[in-house]
Amino acid sequence: MPVKAYDLTGRTAFVTGAAGGIGRASAVLLAEAGATVHCADLDAPGLGETARTIKDAGGTAHTHPLDVTDRDRVRRAVASCERLDVMAAIAGIMHSSPVLETRDEDLDRVLAVNFKGVLYACQEAARLMLAQRIRGSIVTMASGAVDTGGPGLLCYGAAKAAVVQLTKTLAGEVGRHGIRVNAVAPGWIRTPMTDRHDAEAQAHTEALMSRMSPLGRVGEPEEVAQAVLYLACDASSFTTGQILRPNGGVAMPW
Repeated sequence: MPVKAYDLTGRTAFVTGAAGGIGRASAVLLAEAGATVHCADLDAPGLGETARTIKDAGGTAHTHPLDVTDRDRVRRAVASCERLDVMAAIAGIMHSSPVLETRDEDLDRVLAVNFKGVLYACQEAARLMLAQRIRGSIVTMASGAVDTGGPGLLCYGAAKAAVVQLTKTLAGEVGRHGIRVNAVAPGWIRTPMTDRHDAEAQAHTEALMSRMSPLGRVGEPEEVAQAVLYLACDASSFTTGQILRPNGGVAMPW
């Protein structure tokens, strides 16, 4: 039984990017806390695996195969929820290219998924929460890239910085209705998105990121999911417009 402040029994959560990585870990943890979880992702097989994991543990899950860049499909999926208490907008893609080699199509695709996809999810969630008079929680997924100027991460970092601005702006607009909006900005997390598909390169990158962390290691999806759960539940009832950084201490901004 979850601690009362972390108990989501009777509540409904919608998680984008739920087919793997941080999204899957978050969906599973929210279900363990008692929430009915609507899992959304473009990866239908991965989505099914997440739902099976939740159901096998005794939880309740619904699946929505969708592209978060399609505003209408996001609207229909969110509207299908009988109620909505939590939106975790986690879906995202990685792109790396030097500034001087960045193409329009690179920037457009990353902004479409990593910013517009989050915007659509936030808009539809807030509209439904307002219509249902629910004092809900919206959690967005930013990145440690917002605190650094990492080489090659112009598109990704710019999109995630836009997510931070969205988070703070929306928090200011809907707070009077009891809706909280916060972001999670992870450091280097071992997920399929950070997999370099080259064992030597992967080991080198993880070793580098581990040396940069006071904890001496990289993170796991389940550790970021704990941050999502905290922001989703009553334990963070007086927290809004904030950026929570599970980054192993790699960045320590004021």
